[in-house]
Amino acid sequence: MMSDVMTKPHQLIASDRVEGTAVRRPNGDMIGHIERLMIDKVSGKVSYAILSFGGFLGMGTNLLPLPWARLTYNPKFEAYQLDIDDDELKRAPSFRADKDFDWGDRSQEVELHRYYGIPPYWGGF
Repeated sequence: MMSDVMTKPHQLIASDRVEGTAVRRPNGDMIGHIERLMIDKVSGKVSYAILSFGGFLGMGTNLLPLPWARLTYNPKFEAYQLDIDDDELKRAPSFRADKDFDWGDRSQEVELHRYYGIPPYWGGF
């Protein structure tokens, strides 16, 4: 019986399958890949995807925290889609791969949501 459950199509994906997935523009151009997900401990909902982009051989890589609601999955490319131009990407709040974003500072999260025009996952603005 268990094999029947495993082979049926479904809408769920394991977090380890999301990590490393490409992020592309609507035209298919590669932006980067998902480094990791940030999940709200209380609600269990995915709050952010951390986009890894830039750099070469892991050096100079920037990490861009994206509100999860900003991404859509595109089955054509088997990638997450982000409609963002280079200028918006360069101005977006980000942090270096060798440092971490201060997830305890709600004001930084508010800044992220204002930048993207996406209401915060916790409600309000």
